[in-house]
Amino acid sequence: MKPRPMPRFLSGLSIKLMATIIVVILAVEVVIFLPSIANYRASWLEDKLRVGVVAARVLDAVPDVMALPSALTDRLLLSAGANAIVYRREGQSQMIEREGAKTPDNVVAADMRERGFPTLMLGAIDTLLSDGNRTLRIVGSGDLNESLVELLMPERPLHRDLLEYSLNFFIITFVIAAITAIVLYVFVSILLIGPIRRVTQNLIGFRQAPENATLILAPSTRRDELGIAERELAAMETDLFSMLRQRRHLADLGLAVAKINHDLRNTLTSAQLLSDQVATLDDPKVQRLAPRLVTTLDKAIGFAQSVLDYGRESAIPPNPAPTNLRSLLDDAAFDAGLIGHPVVDFSNQTPAALVLNVDAAQFGRIFTNLLKNAREALEASAGKTTAPIVMAKLRSDKSGLFLTISDNGPGLPPRARDNLFVAFEGSARSGGTGLGLAIAREPYSGPRRHIELY
Repeated sequence: MKPRPMPRFLSGLSIKLMATIIVVILAVEVVIFLPSIANYRASWLEDKLRVGVVAARVLDAVPDVMALPSALTDRLLLSAGANAIVYRREGQSQMIEREGAKTPDNVVAADMRERGFPTLMLGAIDTLLSDGNRTLRIVGSGDLNESLVELLMPERPLHRDLLEYSLNFFIITFVIAAITAIVLYVFVSILLIGPIRRVTQNLIGFRQAPENATLILAPSTRRDELGIAERELAAMETDLFSMLRQRRHLADLGLAVAKINHDLRNTLTSAQLLSDQVATLDDPKVQRLAPRLVTTLDKAIGFAQSVLDYGRESAIPPNPAPTNLRSLLDDAAFDAGLIGHPVVDFSNQTPAALVLNVDAAQFGRIFTNLLKNAREALEASAGKTTAPIVMAKLRSDKSGLFLTISDNGPGLPPRARDNLFVAFEGSARSGGTGLGLAIAREPYSGPRRHIELY
């Protein structure tokens, strides 16, 4: 049989906090209790000793103690609560005792001349733990330093008063601890427990429905650590909501693109068949442009097929092959609309004989996107940029080859720069999708590369 779980209200942080406060206060009071009972016992004994000193003055003033009436001596002993009082001075002793008093058997001494705290505390503990049936011998100095006063009395009154004091002490301590715990609980509940419970409930709710924007935490204006946690949690939930929404949109878009792409691939195939027929014509212009048309259609068909493969998670792995970098950049510049552009010049300064072992299709997509972005940026700044130009330059050092593609355009606005490689967010022009650089930054499993953007 499984044990029943503890009720939630008993396992909450607030109950644990209140119990901790009470335990800590009681522990502190226990530490205070020992010196308290030691001082109480010392005060009790001092009061009795003072009465004994008064009685000793009477004894000192009477030449013959034996001549004192028994009624007077009993009254003195009764006022001190003692069975006998002994007064010693200059080697002489005088004693009065209650009539019919028995000689004590079990005597415990309390020397009030020793005022050390350990002695007082041990004496209080000894009295508290005793049964109260002993005889107490209180010793102290009289009015003169050379005089000494002793009182013999039962320990039970001291034991009873000390027990009563201890009981009252713990009752008051518990009441103080309870009131303090309740007051602290109220303040802590307002300042901490309530906001923490709010954050906890928000975490539970948002985890169950992260795509519900109404569940995003509304942070408070607190400036402490809890306020910082609320603001960071709200920011994290907002980012997560945006990411999930974007992924949902991408999933829907991917499904639509897959359907459209299937039909597009069939259309491109038909266009390829037509381009093959056009390539057989004898027109010189057709012969000059037909190869590029066929190549472009082949790339489009291959890209359409790669989209379908990606949707089926069966993308073709990179196929590195010896590729002339300069020719690859020229082809990419033609696809990006830079070759023959009426305004923007393209300067390919890469070595003509440099051959790299790369996947030409993947690298061609990267270069096309980069060069197209550069062309569109320069076209958007027409009249503001002198001699607009896009430049491709290669340099090398000990760590490898570095290809820099740069332009002399106006640069990117802050928002586009902050989201440069974020899909659908990094576009710097109206109507842009923000996919170009995101595609260019996709991981490549071929040879190491480094691309710098300016």
